[in-house]
Amino acid sequence: MLELYAAAIPGTEKALCEELRELGFASVRFNRGGIPFRGEATEGWRACLESRIAQRIQLLLGRFPCPTEQALFDGVQTVDWSAYLTPEHTLSVSAVCIASNMTHSGFAGLKVKDAIVDQVRARTGRRPSVERQNPDVRIFLYLANNKAAIYLDLSGEPLHRRGYRKNAGDAPLRETLAAAMLRMSRWDRHTTLVDPMCGSGTIAIEAALWARNMAPGLTRKQFGFERWANFSPDEAETLKTLRGDLRGAASGQAPRIIAADNDPDALDMARSNARAAGVKLSFKQRDVREMQGDQAANIIVTNPPYGVRLEKAPTFCREVTAAFSRLHGWRVCMLAGSPDYAREFSATPQYQKAVSNGDIDCDFLVYDID
Repeated sequence: MLELYAAAIPGTEKALCEELRELGFASVRFNRGGIPFRGEATEGWRACLESRIAQRIQLLLGRFPCPTEQALFDGVQTVDWSAYLTPEHTLSVSAVCIASNMTHSGFAGLKVKDAIVDQVRARTGRRPSVERQNPDVRIFLYLANNKAAIYLDLSGEPLHRRGYRKNAGDAPLRETLAAAMLRMSRWDRHTTLVDPMCGSGTIAIEAALWARNMAPGLTRKQFGFERWANFSPDEAETLKTLRGDLRGAASGQAPRIIAADNDPDALDMARSNARAAGVKLSFKQRDVREMQGDQAANIIVTNPPYGVRLEKAPTFCREVTAAFSRLHGWRVCMLAGSPDYAREFSATPQYQKAVSNGDIDCDFLVYDID
């Protein structure tokens, strides 16, 4: 049983914990920053394929005391790196240092890299190269209170890059954050869902994938672990079978999911992305401020404009919240990057959670409209 770790966007840890438990992973524990769990190597592969919320899946290779540079170097060399890379492979190292004698993350990462390449060179006479943009093997050091943990990244590119979004507008929402918003909204996957400011369609597409039980990683061409030295042809066949099983588990049914926007170009992007993802949505060109409450009760999950996008329309928050307040019997869920949304809303949110959207501090707000 390996120790695995699912990294999370800040604020989405509880949603990720719930998801991993629902998917049947073992020893899932809540933790800030990400969720530890256990399993064989194939469980790490399955997490890459099935988790909608995790940013990365990582494998813990070792923990050790690390009060000095030499202790870090020696600790890294206790790992047998031949299982993961050869001189023909490329690598990158990222590091975080917290409350430790070593405070410079760049220097700590350099020491980890030196320890790895020295071991490979001592064994083979040659050394692997560093590649920061698209390495074969990604290593992560977490150094806190003079204790080191070394992780290997299974994901490769971050898991929010599903592969279906060929087109995106300004400030696109990460797919993993959209999936977390849907879970935090407590959508039952049967009720009609509306995103009235859909942009490139990310929330609506993620909703359709979830409702149909379509594993989000199936649109990815390759994961990081497929580039490791020890990924054998037999393992490739096992992964192929796993992919086939997950494709077979998808259902053909989903509730009505409406992606609406007042921008026809945004709707064209959303249509293109939905086709690439293999899902069907209902598209409407409509201004969110014109929504009426005379329809059957549904749920809204949306990412309204804020920051630079909002400065162009200073009364927009007031007009949007007024429109939402007319939707009696509806649930309204929004990622608010501006405090004006909560300030202008006439109701008090039933649920509020601080969430990071890139470098923007947001609040995920949920309102049940009476």
